[in-house]
Amino acid sequence: MIKASKRSQGISYAIRDVVLPAKKLEKKGVKVLHLNIGDPNKYDFDTPQHIKDALYEAAQQNYNGYSPSEGDKEFLHAIIDREKKRNNVDYTVDDICVTTGVTEGLQILLNASLDPGDELMVPGPTYPQYNVITRFNDAKPVPYHTDEECGWQPDIDDIRKKISKRTKGIVIINPNNPTGALYPKKILQEFIDVAGEYDLPIVSDEIYDDIIFDGDQVATASLAKDVPVITFNGLSKVYLVPGWRVGWTMFHHNGELDEVQDAFMRIARSRLCASSVCQRSGIAALKGSQKHVKEMNDKLRKRRDFAYRRLNEIEGISTAKPDGAFYIFPKIEAMSNGIWKDDKEFVLDVLNTVHVLMVHGSGFCQTYGKDHFRAVFLPDIETQEKAYDKLESFMKKRLKAD
Repeated sequence: MIKASKRSQGISYAIRDVVLPAKKLEKKGVKVLHLNIGDPNKYDFDTPQHIKDALYEAAQQNYNGYSPSEGDKEFLHAIIDREKKRNNVDYTVDDICVTTGVTEGLQILLNASLDPGDELMVPGPTYPQYNVITRFNDAKPVPYHTDEECGWQPDIDDIRKKISKRTKGIVIINPNNPTGALYPKKILQEFIDVAGEYDLPIVSDEIYDDIIFDGDQVATASLAKDVPVITFNGLSKVYLVPGWRVGWTMFHHNGELDEVQDAFMRIARSRLCASSVCQRSGIAALKGSQKHVKEMNDKLRKRRDFAYRRLNEIEGISTAKPDGAFYIFPKIEAMSNGIWKDDKEFVLDVLNTVHVLMVHGSGFCQTYGKDHFRAVFLPDIETQEKAYDKLESFMKKRLKAD
């Protein structure tokens, strides 16, 4: 047997891993209600027509070869214009690199900046790739506490306590995946103050920036004057093209990140480029009609409100109200009864018994995600109602048996 690398042994991705047992059920003809994946296009959302048309036109105009490794120049200028207009932040084409989704940008950044033994401060809970890629680089993700009682807002004092000599940066995901928490300006300023105090960069993931229901999303870089900020964004969520895999990484600093940025760009050149035709369609996405954003948010707000109300009606379940993105992160209050050994067993029990698929919370953080699950409120209300009726029936039977 030829052995796989040691560092590959620790790779797991909860969001996709739970799909495997669901597929086994579906092969047997069982209908599974999916509340597991953050892909709007798997439900009743569709890419705006003008963006689809731009993709076709790009292929017809023969934008089918490689683009520059840093990104199509016209697309880069569209990103620059959006940042200036939306966030009043100035970038140049040299500050931005287009990647194959935000995940590739994250991979390149952590490969360029982490050495074995380094530490990265990440939200607890967090999008799993921050943990996976950090560990793959033989570094350590250090989760900081976010307070569920306060809508999953970050505990800045906890961050300060956990910073060490090995800390290389602080990650912010705003709005957050998996909790849907939205961080106000005051909290972001506190992040910046702590980062400045310890001479650390901030990594700000803003892929859900325009999917907001309550409050306003503020770009971290718009507040940071003397603190370096690396921002991730992309087309996937706001522009409803997750499968097109177009993201970008933006460097905002006063020279502190020159070495990391240079390493990032060298790695980016070595992997050639992101999709050329999809970048051309991105120009139309950023510069064209934004009408779909309000329509999407109006629809999602109603579905969010339903999920929030319905989940809190179920005995043994409670949840905070998300302000952005399309995730909700309920607590399994009934875990204290000892019916399940952990939240993964709970999620698989729900799947196998009533055929509703969610993601176990410990897959987002072993410390602050345990005893929770993540669900999406992307499905229409009728589908969610069926799913939560099944979940309620399941909980009643388990609690009665206990």
